[in-house]
Amino acid sequence: MSSSSQLEAWNARLQRVREQLAEAGVASLADLRARSGVQFFEAIGSGQLPTPPIGHTLDFWPVEWEVGRVVFQGTPAMAHYNPLGSVHGGWIAALLDSAVGCAVHSTLPAGKGYTTIELKVNYVRAVTSESGPLRAEGKVIHVGGQVATAEGRLYDAAGKLYAHATTTCLVFSLPAGS
Repeated sequence: MSSSSQLEAWNARLQRVREQLAEAGVASLADLRARSGVQFFEAIGSGQLPTPPIGHTLDFWPVEWEVGRVVFQGTPAMAHYNPLGSVHGGWIAALLDSAVGCAVHSTLPAGKGYTTIELKVNYVRAVTSESGPLRAEGKVIHVGGQVATAEGRLYDAAGKLYAHATTTCLVFSLPAGS
């Protein structure tokens, strides 16, 4: 598939997903406890649960999710620039952290949660507003009883790599209550 055809497919998928998303907000602990990780993402993707506010703030959105793999799509803009004239590494890190963390979350049963305890990002090339839409794909490497690891790649529609990351996450039982 050519990069222009790939870009068209990406944008069409993003439009379909965004049409289904609810307003920004945070799901309740009860909503989180009641669903497996992949069910949680299905509920966000279908508009049953609110869309996390960070996606609205940084303009990136979940576009694919399955057990062990989650993809976010974001479009870098001038609003994300640092003083050096390129997109701030924090935008890239946030996109990759979301992909790898959510990939871990997608494997968890109902009643389990996670938090990032380590994130390592390698920046391969500069991201600018001309880079166009980028995708961060997170894939699980290992999920144990307390520790999980995942890896991610940030790339454009032509397959050009901009950054890659690894994460270690702590897995735990979600607390009871609200």
